[in-house]
Amino acid sequence: MFRKDYLMGMIEDMTSMIAKAFGLKEQKKYTEALWELDDLMRKNFRLNSELVNRMPTNEIIEMFRVGTTVEVDQLQGLARMLRAESDIYEASEKPEDAVVRRIKALHLFLYSAVNGADRSLLNYPEHVDELLDQLEEYVLPAAVEKLMVEYEEQEGYYDNAADALQRLNELDATEGMATGAAFYERLHLKTDEQLEAGGITRADVEEGRSRFQN
Repeated sequence: MFRKDYLMGMIEDMTSMIAKAFGLKEQKKYTEALWELDDLMRKNFRLNSELVNRMPTNEIIEMFRVGTTVEVDQLQGLARMLRAESDIYEASEKPEDAVVRRIKALHLFLYSAVNGADRSLLNYPEHVDELLDQLEEYVLPAAVEKLMVEYEEQEGYYDNAADALQRLNELDATEGMATGAAFYERLHLKTDEQLEAGGITRADVEEGRSRFQN
């Protein structure tokens, strides 16, 4: 209960501060808006924006590890702040900075989602969908596409997972083959009705199993 209360308090504080930052953005006070978000990162995570955006995403994830567990609910909070930053950079006509932050935010949201994050805290499916729309024209890293396979399967969208697997395979054939073999073996155990609900057919699954055999 204490942990839930702490997280809810963090989200409420974050929501208020992001609203304040967006208000500054609307006034075209972009530097001040970014300062607000940087202060929020320091307060909640003892991190600063420069450090977070310089570090590889896998190293950021490790910073949220306690023993064998990653604090994924806090991690999705950081993802939300990165997304807010990206919107401010977009508004200030710095699209490259916005894209870098959006990819990192997407990576963190996906990692959090497939590792048991509470979707009621920030409604991460909405953020994932909107980030994917914003990044539609860009090639995502293989690590992000691998998480997309897991995420879409978890959400029950097997057709979308298969599409992400195809993109992953084009980026990293070794990882694609291993991920694909496991993915289609799991789908093989589903009923025809479950597959149909997920937008895929039994024939698709058998073709995929054959294609991704080790």
